[in-house]
Order: sequence, then C-alpha cells, then structure tokens
Amino acid sequence: MARSPAAALRRIRSPRQVRGARGTGSPRRTRHPRLAQELVHQPHPYARALGLVAVVLLGAWLGLLIVGSVRAPVGPMDTKMTLRPSLTGGTKINVSPLGALELDSHTAPIRLDVDVDQLDPARAQQLVDHPERFSGLQDEVARDVEHGTADLAIRSCVAVVAGATALGLAVYRRPRRALAAGGLALALLAASGATAYATWNPKSVLEPKFSGLLSSAPSVVGNARSIVTEFDVYQKELARLVTNVTQLYDVTSTLPTYQPDPSTIRVLHVSDIHLNPASWKIIASLVRQYRISVIVDTGDTMDHGSAAENAFLDPIKDLGAPYVWIRGNHDSKKDTQAYLSDRKRFKNVHVLDDGRAVSVAGLRFAGTGDPQYTPDRSTVAPGDPAERMAGLRLASAIRDQKAAGTPVDIALAHEPAAAKEVDGTVPLVLAGHVHHEEMQVLPLGTRLRIEGSTGGSGLRAVENDNGHPDPVEASVLYLDRGGKRLQAWDEIRLGGLGLTKAEVSRHLPKENQPGATPSPSAPSGSP
Repeated sequence: MARSPAAALRRIRSPRQVRGARGTGSPRRTRHPRLAQELVHQPHPYARALGLVAVVLLGAWLGLLIVGSVRAPVGPMDTKMTLRPSLTGGTKINVSPLGALELDSHTAPIRLDVDVDQLDPARAQQLVDHPERFSGLQDEVARDVEHGTADLAIRSCVAVVAGATALGLAVYRRPRRALAAGGLALALLAASGATAYATWNPKSVLEPKFSGLLSSAPSVVGNARSIVTEFDVYQKELARLVTNVTQLYDVTSTLPTYQPDPSTIRVLHVSDIHLNPASWKIIASLVRQYRISVIVDTGDTMDHGSAAENAFLDPIKDLGAPYVWIRGNHDSKKDTQAYLSDRKRFKNVHVLDDGRAVSVAGLRFAGTGDPQYTPDRSTVAPGDPAERMAGLRLASAIRDQKAAGTPVDIALAHEPAAAKEVDGTVPLVLAGHVHHEEMQVLPLGTRLRIEGSTGGSGLRAVENDNGHPDPVEASVLYLDRGGKRLQAWDEIRLGGLGLTKAEVSRHLPKENQPGATPSPSAPSGSP
C-alpha cells in the first residue's frame, strides 16, 4: 500500500524531534528555558559597550574618591594630593584659608588637586632658626613632590582598578566582566596619564590664577620685574611654586618685603563702567593696593550721556591718581566730555580727543573719542567706517607727534576697530567697548589691550539674557620707565552684581618670559 509523503515524514521524525522543532521559537517548550530567555532579551552590542563604559567610569571615580589620595610632606607642609576627573585638566593648589592657585599645567581628563593641610611646626621652626636651609629648600621640595606624585600614581591605579572591578562585579555578577571593567579602567588611567605628560606645560606657573585672599598675591609677592629676576618659583615648575606658597603661608618674615620698583610704571586700565556707582570704590581700592601711577578710562563711563548723569563723575577727583579719559559711544561730547574737561573741578583729569596728546606719570598718551553717540536716536550710526576713519586720524596725529620729537607711548580708542588703525605707530593701544578682556599683537607689532567692563556692564547687567551678572574686569599694566615697554599685566576679575568671587591672573609677554629675546619688529614709541 503506497504511503503519502506526510506519513513518511511522520515515521522519520520522532515526537521529541517534532516538539523540539516546534519549540525553537518558544522558550516555554525548550529544554533550556533560561538560555532561550537570555537569547530573546540579549541587549544590542552598542548598549552593552556603553553600559560597560559607564560602569568603568563610575567605578573609577568612586575608587579615586574613596581611596585615591595620598598624604605627603612637602618641605615644612603637610599636603594631600588627589587625582580628580576633569574636562579641562590642570592643577589646583588649595591653601586654606588663604584661597587657591590654579595652573593650566596640562590638558587631560584628570586634574591634580594639592591641598595644603597645615605646616609642621617643628619643620617650620627649623627654617626660621636656620635661614641657610632655604638655599636647599627648593631641591627638598622637588624631591618631596616627586615622591608624593609616585605614591599618588600607584594609589590611583589601585583605586580605579578596585573601584571599577567592585562595581562591575555588583552589576554583572560575573568575575570575567568585573575583571574586564578593572582592566579597562587601568587602561583609561594610563592613557590619561600619558596625555597629561605629553601636554605638560611647565610655563603654566608663569601665569597662575589666584582666588580667595590669594587674589592679592601678585601685589604682595612682588612687582613685575622681581617676578622674572628674583622668583624662580614663577619660572620653573610646580615644586618651586609650592615653595613660595609655603613662605607666603607662614614664614612671611623670610620673604622680601614688597617695595614698588621706581622704574616700573603701573597703569590701571578701566572701561565701560556704564554708570555703576560700585566701580569707583573698586577703582580706589585698586589704586591703593597696587600703588597705581595713572588710571586710563577708555570710555562708556556713562549709560546715556545726559547732563543729569554728570554728578556720577564727581568721585573721580578723589581716586588718588591722575585720570586719563576718552569718550565712548555712550558718552556725549556736549555734556559728559565738557563736564570732565573742567580743570577747576577735576584737576587730575586729562580728556583726550582728536589725537590730542598729554604726558602723565612718565608716559605720553594720545587718544580720540568715539565718533558715534548711540544714545542719540535721531542720528543714524555710521558704523565701522567712522571708527576706522577716527583711528586713521589718531594714527596721523601720533606720527606728527613723533616727527616733532615727542613720540607717543600709549594710544587710546574706545572701539577696537579704531584702535587697530594705529598699528605700527605705538607699542601699545588700549580699547574697550566689547565688554570682555583680550590681548593681541597686531600685524605691524603694536600690542592691543581690550578691557572688559569695569562696571560689570552697568546696572543693565540685571537684565542679562543669560541669567548671570557680567564680571567686573580691570587690568594693571606694568611698564618699564626707561623703554616704556609692557613688562607684565594682571587681569583682575570680580564677580558681578551679587557675587563675591575674585580672581587675579598675571601674564607676561612672550618677549619678557625667561630665556626669550625682545622682538626687534615691535614699533618704538620712545627714542
């Protein structure tokens, strides 16, 4: 009797095979339900990789947070060194309760924190009793920092591996996955360390950023010339900086007292006060603290330039230093400039306009007011062409001054577009208007300094769209009395309305940094 194909198939395949074939798509009918369930819910490879990275990063961070720090003596100080995850890198030295110093020492996803806990009384007293030991203190500090960094590297490796492994074991419940997490954490730390080493910038100690009470450190430690010639701490490496902080922190009697160098002229550059009455107290404080020789205001002192605002200018006569002023686009020529030009009322004020020059505090200034007056809504602003034309007229006046034997040292213009037109005629030109600090060297060698808003952009700052008040910014410029050249400058940045943060960072021109030679192409403003 002939059999159908279906009957033949039923004879060949057993019932168990049939059930197995039918159960391949259903975990309830398979002999290994857990395995089938894992196959059905297996995550995407990218999701698994992201999960592993998250476990590694979180575990490494927890490991560093819990056990990733070492205590190390550095000279007479007891310190705690810690590695922290960071987006920008760098080094931060916390000197409680004085404040902190921040160095742009490297670019890597890790930051070195050095907390100065306290001074060891016995070691500090030994330095006081035996001053000759200061000659070898820097080498001792360098060795201490080297040993502390080596211990920190070992401790950090153990911390990230232990943290990532422990968290991996808690999440995955599999030793192989946990060990993979620990190995990946170690690899990431090694890569971060290699990046930090490759981007290490020893010159970062030349431009430290101070905060807290240490914000006065540039004026306390020394003037621009002594920073370069007397303090190796600003020239070498972190260990030497720590040495100076040690002395500043406690053994202050061994530091040279601050004596203004008679050959250094200190210029306080302010701009864009915009009718903020708090600015006058800040300026007066800076004049006293830095022993300012002359104040330069590059305009927009007012907000609307009306005669009703003139009384706001009265505190200028009590600031304790000569005041050189040019008109901004918010200062009217008819009211603001005329009021300040009254020499009977303001004996210390020098108003510059249309290329007029004046000698103050050993420097010769020339400047021009802004050709535009924007609060006057009835006048259409001519824009940058007017600014550039004003700058060209200023450059012409400066060349005439030089031909007459009275070269100009510093030019003043409110708008940077006008200031750039004097390139090649003076060593330094100052401007404002844009409400942020900037320093640049123009193509023909003139250095352009743009000041931020010393008034925190005025009382209008409370209407700022970003929800944050603008900072109060000013600069102290150090110039050599003989060559009238910029030696260094301090950028002063205070928190805006309602804030109390203060930062001071010192900067040196490249030609004044240790080992550099002055640029022969820079324009000369003096014989």
